[in-house]
Amino acid sequence: MIHSNVFHNDSLLPIEKVRLSPGQAGLICGWGIFTTLRISRGEAFAYERHWRRLEKDANLTRLPMPYSAAKVRVHLHEVIRANKVTEGCARIYFVYNTVGYWQSDEKQSQVDLIIYTAGLPEHRETVRLALRENSRHAASPLAGVKSISWLNNVWAVAEAAKEGFDEVVVLNERGEVAECTSANIFAVKDSKVLTPPLNSGCLEGVTRGILMEIAPEAGVSVLEQALRPEDLYSADEVFISSTNRNLISVGEIAGTKIPAPGPVCERLNDLFDAYVADYVSRRLTSAAR
Repeated sequence: MIHSNVFHNDSLLPIEKVRLSPGQAGLICGWGIFTTLRISRGEAFAYERHWRRLEKDANLTRLPMPYSAAKVRVHLHEVIRANKVTEGCARIYFVYNTVGYWQSDEKQSQVDLIIYTAGLPEHRETVRLALRENSRHAASPLAGVKSISWLNNVWAVAEAAKEGFDEVVVLNERGEVAECTSANIFAVKDSKVLTPPLNSGCLEGVTRGILMEIAPEAGVSVLEQALRPEDLYSADEVFISSTNRNLISVGEIAGTKIPAPGPVCERLNDLFDAYVADYVSRRLTSAAR
């Protein structure tokens, strides 16, 4: 559930005072981008990485970016303070208003900035994954963009939830594993961690990127490699990663049982927790000077 104070364009407002218009063409057609950040001890974790991805996605989608990283960070922390968030998450949205035919003639910003916060979602320690074919078009020029056109993902999860699944492994048009609807996926085989490459159509996840950098500290190699469902079924471990959930072991994929929880996932999750704690401590120390 999102919290009661929202930042919209240039103002921090109670959520009931925020007005979005049917004349915002990007809102109606889904021309916009977003990112979800983890809030730890009141600090936005890995903000710089999220901003770099937002800039990349804005460039790919031809979305003007009239805001600076520093300014948006200030507004983000206004929302965090107003909602008294210590542990939780936040979303930053940019919506392109002046596109297409179905616009209104009202005065509005070229791009809307929307920031809000929420608590962390609940999840099980070991998750069950469904599997859906042809759910990611890896050849699309917008594959890997975190856009507000999110129907394919939320619909897939809603359908899977009817059968008791927690998430969905999405396959691309080549039958390869891309990712889950809101998480990257990893398979452990012979002490190596394998994850789909970006050309699979997966999102360049922030947690994914950090794991690839820090895993060698735990004596683990993370390699990008094309994976198929059978690679997941035969893995020693499978786990997923996301901003809001860190790392979670997978116990089942489409009826096939997977050993869980796995020792590699647990070791990397501990390492990731330490990375988050160090980042936040450094940010808080810097802010106190």
